Amino acid sequence: MQTKIHSFIESCTNIFIGYIVAIASQLLIFPIFDIHISITDNLMIGVWFTVISIIRSYVLRRWFTKRTERTCL
Repeated sequence: MQTKIHSFIESCTNIFIGYIVAIASQLLIFPIFDIHISITDNLMIGVWFTVISIIRSYVLRRWFTKRTERTCL
């Protein structure tokens, strides 16, 4: 069984790696579509989506864990 703190740490690690990949992707892809924003704005947009992703990932993980525990009983 996965603890709540382990779920949170796993979600944060996953989202942190995704954040780095997303920022790198935005820096490469945005100019192709003629989208030009400052690095600060780029990072802040990433922060908002990261917070949303952490919450989403944590809730889904807890839901699946609870569902799995119920089936195993």
